[in-house]
Amino acid sequence: MLAISCIKQVPDTTQVQIDPVTNTLVREGIPFIVNPYDTHALEEGLRIKDRYGFTSVALSMGPPNAEAALKKALAMGADEAILCSDRCFGGADTLSTSNVLAAAIKRIAEEAGDEIGIVFCGKQTIDGDTAQVGPGIAVRLGFSQLTLVDRIEHLDAAARTIRVRRKLEGRYEVVEAPLPVMITVVRELNRPRYPTVPLRLASVGAAVKVWNNEVLRLDVNSVGLKGSPTWVSRIFSPERAKGEIIGDGMGDPVGTAHLLINQLLAKDLLAV
Repeated sequence: MLAISCIKQVPDTTQVQIDPVTNTLVREGIPFIVNPYDTHALEEGLRIKDRYGFTSVALSMGPPNAEAALKKALAMGADEAILCSDRCFGGADTLSTSNVLAAAIKRIAEEAGDEIGIVFCGKQTIDGDTAQVGPGIAVRLGFSQLTLVDRIEHLDAAARTIRVRRKLEGRYEVVEAPLPVMITVVRELNRPRYPTVPLRLASVGAAVKVWNNEVLRLDVNSVGLKGSPTWVSRIFSPERAKGEIIGDGMGDPVGTAHLLINQLLAKDLLAV
């Protein structure tokens, strides 16, 4: 069976800059990293490979430089890495991204002549924070979806069933589902491994398959900007009022406290 881990290359969030004219991300000179949640999705795919003999495939959609993220996946032990990259995929929202990735997953299974067991995704990306792509893939493939998973309790490949624990607010939920499934993972699921020296060296010369739309043959109106019913109309940093220092907290702490209370009352920020 196949264990497919979807990963995304995202901008380092401490370095994000937005073009004030186009409202798009400024990519020049910005460092990129593998989405942190996706590293846990990749690690779990590798653990399933180690324990049950699944074939581990790393899959991504993005510009050509996203190949660097897939090289890291190969260095960690993935058997194959595939990048979906085409100008017509650009500007995609979560709907059109799900369309491309779902089509790629189907093609992976066809080319491998194998069945899909599990598709792993991080619970969300740190640039969009929508948590929609994983479930979108599941819907398009007709897979069961198990979200927010922090533990795989049991996998029976022969019976084609899996039992997982989901981390919810204030409680846990244990769910069993038939394979194939799509699983979104949280950080508590595992600790990603470090690449070994032999695998790191092998990944340098390893080939990353690049699939454009000539390979996937999707309707151009269903992908990229044309296939995206949602878009960003404006991005801006909220303006902050200039702060002020009131009173003398060291010399007159009581008087300063009264000044602070009066300020908060005047701004209707304190209930009496």
